[in-house]
Amino acid sequence: MTTLNETHDAALTSWVASANDAATGFPVQNLPYAVFRRRGSQEAFRPGVAIGDRIVDLSALAGLNLFEGQAAEALAACTGDSLNALMALGRAHWSALRLALSRALRAGSPLQARIEPLLAAQADAEYTTPARIGDYTDFYISLHHATAVGKQFRPDNPLLPNYKWVPIGYHGRASSVGVEQRFPRPVGQTRPAAEGEAPQFGPCKRLDYELELGVFVGQGNAQGDRIALDRADDHVFGLCILNDWSARDIQAWEYQPLGPFLAKNFASTISPWIVTLEALEPFRAAWTRPAGDPQPLPYLSSDTNRAQGAYDVQMEVLLATETSRAASHPPAHLSASNFRDAYWNIAQLIAHHTVNGCNLQPGDLLGTGTLSGPEPDQAGSLLELTQGGKTPINLPWGEQRTFLQDGDQVIIRAHCQKPGYPRIGFGESSGTVLPAR
Repeated sequence: MTTLNETHDAALTSWVASANDAATGFPVQNLPYAVFRRRGSQEAFRPGVAIGDRIVDLSALAGLNLFEGQAAEALAACTGDSLNALMALGRAHWSALRLALSRALRAGSPLQARIEPLLAAQADAEYTTPARIGDYTDFYISLHHATAVGKQFRPDNPLLPNYKWVPIGYHGRASSVGVEQRFPRPVGQTRPAAEGEAPQFGPCKRLDYELELGVFVGQGNAQGDRIALDRADDHVFGLCILNDWSARDIQAWEYQPLGPFLAKNFASTISPWIVTLEALEPFRAAWTRPAGDPQPLPYLSSDTNRAQGAYDVQMEVLLATETSRAASHPPAHLSASNFRDAYWNIAQLIAHHTVNGCNLQPGDLLGTGTLSGPEPDQAGSLLELTQGGKTPINLPWGEQRTFLQDGDQVIIRAHCQKPGYPRIGFGESSGTVLPAR
């Protein structure tokens, strides 16, 4: 755990006026990272930090030589086209840069006149994937999601015997992870219409979203070395929003015996902003396991992890369609959930991923899996909300949905909020389904 420090002071304000708006997700207490350039330009993408509705150009800031020590070393790692170099430096450097940025952007900072010309408007920016993602692992850590989906296929035994003992995961495709994605409907094989017939082939008919968080790895570990549970936070750079789209009908045909393949690898959409673990310190929560459930094995259990292993992150899914956009309707709210309700936590995922000696690397991405809550309106996918397509959702402008149609845009937002502390936002993940090619 990072001890709360001056960067978390709830009373801090910024000389960037928009950062002091109670509705902003990007106050001076947040300072999330992205990689951006001015929209429509041929400029190089470069790292930036959000403050209010602006972005601090970190590459340009590095050229001013305003910081010293580890903060200067960390800032120098922000002059390329990704955050990998910064991620590789480790927690002490991340914290030093956060402190220097916090002091530079606070109200009354003597550096205001030097930094203000480096600000870019978020409204004028476009983003790219914030890191070069070497490997992507998707987990399945929501008991509520696993149970709801399992009931559709195994009503009497929705959870397989290993679920409450081991964090379930699989390795996904890193090349198709992106931000602000517009992608064609996937095409593939689906189950034969009748036993013994050839499988069908064509566009997916049961396209779905999955409400997740993404975990960006910072410093990695050498192959063969485990990351202990209580050291796992040292290896996490921060969190983003993740929509791991799923072609349910393709998956139903292909997932046995090795799991999902074409059903998942066509697109995974993340938010451009990475909120650092240090910014989330005020929103840690106790991690609990029901008394009647199996308790984690020793490598996945500690007093520290139980006391503060969870995070109170509120999430929301919204849907816009071609019809709603044409009529200027706001996106429809579909569901909301909280990361706090997950069955496993971030540190456990890192410890489990490396317990066999697997080496993580800076920029690796871990997905939490669909994050559903205990109530029906907290489901993190259409598969759950519509009970496998049996119960359509009625949208405010008169349309219905069981699964996604062409032109549908899924927006996922996330934030942390508690009394007496500024709202810490994650921005949003936005992806739009185009017709199949």
